[in-house]
Amino acid sequence: MLFYDPLFLLFIIPTIVLGFIVQSAVKSKFSKYSKVKTYRGLTGAQAAREILDANGLYDVRIEEATGGLLSDHYDPRTRVLRLSSEVARYPSVAAVGVAAHEAGHALQHANNYFPLQLRSSLVPAVQFGSRLAPWIILGGILLQSLMGLTQLGFVIAWVGIIAYGAVALFSLVTLPVELNASARAKKLLYQYNIVDKSELNGVTAVLNAAAWTYVVAALGAILQLLYWIIRLYGRRR
Repeated sequence: MLFYDPLFLLFIIPTIVLGFIVQSAVKSKFSKYSKVKTYRGLTGAQAAREILDANGLYDVRIEEATGGLLSDHYDPRTRVLRLSSEVARYPSVAAVGVAAHEAGHALQHANNYFPLQLRSSLVPAVQFGSRLAPWIILGGILLQSLMGLTQLGFVIAWVGIIAYGAVALFSLVTLPVELNASARAKKLLYQYNIVDKSELNGVTAVLNAAAWTYVVAALGAILQLLYWIIRLYGRRR
């Protein structure tokens, strides 16, 4: 239904194209700097462990993730840093950059970094909104157009829009969380002598490329939210 709506295509196609470009750039940068070894020869897992221990986070475990390439993440619920094998096992500039970024999230958690706390608090609403909000909105629109229940349909659709608003808010809050983790990573890698100045340029290239994925995700969520609002008010006219 939505993909026959020219307005929806107008809103969604730019983010699909941008997403493809950004993902290609991330893979390209990661592939390039995966071939550049760090002068100390530390793997991603070793670099992350050094950063965590230097900041007193001995209880944060490092495990190998099973999700494949760039499945790296920090789980604040279990205090586990999970690294893909390409990051955990190899002593490359790309590997230590990604590992340090995830260690940056562990530091955020330990320091009660407010945007990370806010993002974590939004997870239940996001899970609800991402799965059910479009169906609630469509249900409200159908009540308006097919059953003539204009006011009820409008209210129900707005419930869905508010629910989807949590998804857009989550995407926006994610931006400072990710940018701050990358800033911490670059600072700590250089501070702890894990990379030298020339290698730091490669770390920056990899993390900057990855940051654009979150920008595109936020843009996509905002555009979808605007689409639903425009579509709902367009039907009230």
